[in-house]
Amino acid sequence: MPPKKTTNLTPESPITALPGISETRGALFAKLGIETLADLCRHYPRTYEIRGKMTTVADALSDGCGHGEPVSLLLTVGTQPKVTTIRRGMVLTRFTAFDETGTVQITYFNQPYLRDAFAVGSTYRFFGRCEKTTGGRLSMTSPKHEMLGASDPGDGSSLPSIYPIYRVTAGLTQKLIAQSVERALAVVYPPDRNTPDPLPTSVLTEHNLCGRRYAAVNIHMPENEAVLDAARKRLIFEELLLFALGLRLRKSMKEQRTAIPMTAPDMTPFYAALPYALTGAQTRSIGEFLHDMTEKPSPMNRLLSGDVGSGKTVCAAAALYIALQNGCQAALMAPTEILATQHYEDLAPLFETLGYDCALLVGSTKAKEKTAIKARLADGTLPLVIGTHALLEDNVVFANCGLVITDEQHRFGVGQRAALAKKAENVHTLIMSATPIPRTMALMLFGDLEMSILDEMPPGRQKVSTFAVDESYRERLNGFIRKQVEEGHQVYIVCPAIDETEDDGEGLGGETVQDDRPTMKAAVAYAKTLSENVFPDLPVGFLHGKMKPAEKDAIMHRFSSGELPILVSTTVIEVGVNVPTATLMVVENAEYFGLSQLHQLRGRVGRGRDKSWCILVSDNKGETAKQRLEIMCKTNNGYEIAEKDLELRGPGDFFAANPGGVSYDVRQSGGLRFAIASFCDDMEFLRNAFSAADEIAAFDPLLQKPENTLLREAMESRFGVVVL
Repeated sequence: MPPKKTTNLTPESPITALPGISETRGALFAKLGIETLADLCRHYPRTYEIRGKMTTVADALSDGCGHGEPVSLLLTVGTQPKVTTIRRGMVLTRFTAFDETGTVQITYFNQPYLRDAFAVGSTYRFFGRCEKTTGGRLSMTSPKHEMLGASDPGDGSSLPSIYPIYRVTAGLTQKLIAQSVERALAVVYPPDRNTPDPLPTSVLTEHNLCGRRYAAVNIHMPENEAVLDAARKRLIFEELLLFALGLRLRKSMKEQRTAIPMTAPDMTPFYAALPYALTGAQTRSIGEFLHDMTEKPSPMNRLLSGDVGSGKTVCAAAALYIALQNGCQAALMAPTEILATQHYEDLAPLFETLGYDCALLVGSTKAKEKTAIKARLADGTLPLVIGTHALLEDNVVFANCGLVITDEQHRFGVGQRAALAKKAENVHTLIMSATPIPRTMALMLFGDLEMSILDEMPPGRQKVSTFAVDESYRERLNGFIRKQVEEGHQVYIVCPAIDETEDDGEGLGGETVQDDRPTMKAAVAYAKTLSENVFPDLPVGFLHGKMKPAEKDAIMHRFSSGELPILVSTTVIEVGVNVPTATLMVVENAEYFGLSQLHQLRGRVGRGRDKSWCILVSDNKGETAKQRLEIMCKTNNGYEIAEKDLELRGPGDFFAANPGGVSYDVRQSGGLRFAIASFCDDMEFLRNAFSAADEIAAFDPLLQKPENTLLREAMESRFGVVVL
């Protein structure tokens, strides 16, 4: 087969056009989200090996062998490599190498072919971890090696100083990816012509950013750490700026639409039907809904954020009442049947009192009833429907929908929320979230939405007593669990993993796991241990994210009904589900969770009249872990906790990160992925990118001016065309 021609390639050419990438390998690249040459250039290294910082054998020994970190040594091979079989399936290749300060024993496992790779008297750069042998010598096991070139002056300067390490999948090697990236860069950013920069010159100057081509090349092949830092700064800034511009553009486009005309109704009947007085925060939020729905020319597009127990549901009910009083239909969508049913049971009696019929439409609704509900929605005789994804079915048609409310918005993709909103022309939209987010963070995160924040708790809301304990309290804790069950209460036990071999992937706050942390407790195995050995006389259930939705619903129904007194779960337990008899939340390996996530878990209890507790179990002795758990024990204020989390760990805790280090959009768009920005970077850096987006959007809100053409193209290329 003749070699592939690399002429006439474009950034959008498939990667299979490159030498060495067959259709089979192309499919492997596709698993990493890489299909075009431009995609390949955006497959940024997940980390780097700094091999250019050389040390000597003597210094490595005196420095404690690098304290466990890899080191680079320039060594001359002193003995001919020997291959030894020590047992079946284990072959060692060994030799010694030296510099002017000492000797190193080099060992490779199961690589007998390396016997002929090293020539006695030749000098190589070895990179890897080293340790001190019992005889006081230095040893290295399976280090990476590079032979010095003939032109090298003897200090290794002819070799690259920094090596990129890429995210890979089975069947692809670091070498193949690096070679392919270099070839793709030559096409996407050709050195013989000037590549237009999408960022305005004013932005580059104000924020001291390097050019686009310089950054793209040096993020993959940096000459030194200063160059790498400059490239990373530019690319992170650009990605955040494009994301922010997408939010601003989305908001500007929504403001071009004309809202369904509504007038402010008399709210007295609504307030009179409530069995309690509203807080100031609730009254303020309802006032904001009224203003958006009756006075603004464009449809309401608002986020209602409130701490656990702050009273979001009654605020949503007020918005529903405004729409219904204006002769419009309204819909409330929840992520699960149990949460939708809970909303229905809370709201249906209220609206019946107010003279409005309400129906529940979920997957398990009987076919005959579904048909009747859909018919009434279509002819306009059913004013209010509460449901799940079932509301998104094509044959669900509204006669005159004026308001759509989405609860626990992070559980739905942008496409799902949009599908519901599209069932009506210019519909008002309210999104609810029980995750307390600092206002500065929320303004960036939800830049296309107006914000209503419930920062005040209703009187009488019970505070959950929180304690941090270690394994020495295990027997007492088990006794306390039994006592709660015997008194007719229920217990949640949350573990950070599903089983012993993998984590749950349901979001542990984005913190890097440290090697000194205790082993994670796994929900499946721990539930079995509790059921068989600790509480053999009590029903113990378990719940995790890999279970089918019907299975999860069945378990939650059993727990909600009181049939299961003890539920062992990962973080998948439903946010917002109300189980008044649940009085104890036990979080195992609490150090693995972010503060905001711990606060959400704690909010599953204390929802009834009985005293409730949250026990955080951790054997981690680190000062940071101790400090974080102390914060949880001192305060129940979700916004205060979120601010502390932001202060301690940066904004990363509000975003989920996958094991490969690529940050996912906290809004769970289903398609948005950041290639290099992580939101775990310096907060000031994040603010700068969003501030620059605001300045651009202030003069060109729809990005229609000629000078912003490249900017809009870059945004759409990276994150897709903004549509409503």
